[in-house]
Amino acid sequence: MAEAGNRRLGAIASTDAYFDAAASNLSVRPCEPEPDISAEVLKRHYGLTGASKTLSSEVERTVDVTLPDARRLILKTSTRPEAVDSFRFQSAAMAGLHATADVVAPQVLPTLGGALMFEADGVCGYLQTRIEGVPLYQATPAPGLLYRTGTALARLDLALAQPELPAADRPVLWNIGCWPRLLDLDQYLPPGTVADNVCTAMMEYVRAIEPKIADLAWQVTHNDPSPHNMIVTDRGLGFIDFGDGGWSPRIQDLAIAASHVVTDPRRPLGGAEYLIAGYASVLPLSELEIRLLAGLMKARQSALILVNYWRAELFPAEAEYIKKNVARAERGLSILAPLDAPSGEAAIRAACALPPPDSQFLQKGSRR
Repeated sequence: MAEAGNRRLGAIASTDAYFDAAASNLSVRPCEPEPDISAEVLKRHYGLTGASKTLSSEVERTVDVTLPDARRLILKTSTRPEAVDSFRFQSAAMAGLHATADVVAPQVLPTLGGALMFEADGVCGYLQTRIEGVPLYQATPAPGLLYRTGTALARLDLALAQPELPAADRPVLWNIGCWPRLLDLDQYLPPGTVADNVCTAMMEYVRAIEPKIADLAWQVTHNDPSPHNMIVTDRGLGFIDFGDGGWSPRIQDLAIAASHVVTDPRRPLGGAEYLIAGYASVLPLSELEIRLLAGLMKARQSALILVNYWRAELFPAEAEYIKKNVARAERGLSILAPLDAPSGEAAIRAACALPPPDSQFLQKGSRR
């Protein structure tokens, strides 16, 4: 999209109305008890029967369905009005990926009427295949695996570069346009180094990065390629949970994924180097992306910390699940905090120039 369009969309996401709607969507109680109607939904909308098991999920109800022939599916449903747009986006995004041979993602199964999702009697949802494999957070982060993760993520972004998807501009608190307002949530952080690092990173973002984001390449992105949403499969890295996706700077997906694998204080980027190298081998970074990426990684870590401390305060009974990625983000931010703009750019440039790991890493990277 042209620069003017990027500025328009960024401005929409930066408005008070957008932020308030996005924050409201995450202010509802996670997994609020609702009647389990999965059996009825499966029969009515898909003509299927099977055993079901409810999985952990923050907003919608997510059910693991095992059919009589042992196939396993995932059914997502919700009674919340805002879920309609979210499910419209998710189902359309995954349907668009189905024809892309080099991207591993769930397949959306059509309803009996041929639609990607259903909406009836106050309930909406969709049915998808289940990706079998090991979540990335349970795998050993060897260089080969991280490199393959980066290449898979770049191929995903290439496939998501579709001209239009429904509800791509719906209110999502993780949208980059909301980030400057997230500093209002610093009151929920415990005092100390974490709060200091978060405030510094977010103020640096507002001062030096936000004015330049409209000049980046924008498109539909996954917007949450965390180790919980990337699956090591026998077909390559797979991607699940498109619920936070939408129109964003393309480099956001790399910033998010890389920020989650910053764990080694002996390395400038904490071990994210090979993931960045893998991505850049498929989608070379522009000069502006190279300059901004380290700061975007720190800002995303900070956004995750701010939002989840706030939500844990709202819902203390669910705090452990809500904060499942917070310790990783805090550690990662502590590693990246010493990087200023020049040293961050130098580290990203060096990472992009890394050659692929040798074949033994590529073969062993997915083993625990």
